[in-house]
Amino acid sequence: MKFFVDTADIDAIRELAATGLVDGVTTNPSLIAQSGRDFFEVIKEIASVVDGPVSAETVAMDHETMLQEGRKLAALADNIAVKVPLTPAGLKTCKALSDDGIKVNVTLCFSAGQALLAAKAGAAFISPFVGRLDDISYDGLDLIEDICQIYANYDFDTEVLVASCRGPLHVTEAAKIGADIATVPPKVLHQLYNHPLTDKGLDAFMKDWAATGQSIL
Repeated sequence: MKFFVDTADIDAIRELAATGLVDGVTTNPSLIAQSGRDFFEVIKEIASVVDGPVSAETVAMDHETMLQEGRKLAALADNIAVKVPLTPAGLKTCKALSDDGIKVNVTLCFSAGQALLAAKAGAAFISPFVGRLDDISYDGLDLIEDICQIYANYDFDTEVLVASCRGPLHVTEAAKIGADIATVPPKVLHQLYNHPLTDKGLDAFMKDWAATGQSIL
């Protein structure tokens, strides 16, 4: 499974990119707004920090304007993936951009039928939101399983990018199902490191080592 980090915080992206665990970045208008910086400057800087895809989202609702925005965003860097909503205009834009060789991330997916449409429109990535489905008492991971099965049935190239991950369990369960990517806030990626037995074992090792009075350096 690939890990994308879901943030527009440049410092956090740099820190995580240095670990070698980050395969890409996803952003959205809300995350960009939180940064308080110029939209285009943020996107270009993120694209320079990571080698993998950086999702930059369009904000227009109609196809023609969305297509113009998508082309402008794609021109910012070679690793930009244009993000469009799962609407008729978004899918039409996805088809046009993908035909031009531009990677498209279709976002705000909440059903398997929507995911099927996105794949047929040529999406490079589909972003189903598991956490938001959980919020309304629907098991978001069931949707991931359905999408993975449908895509496997027809050998679609669209990668399943699990979004709205609220914790490590969403990530590991999605990995067991066979999702291609999980995009997570920096906090969730850090949480994947944590286990009380790791901390307990390390503490015991360090105490035993200190008792020897030796040094490796």
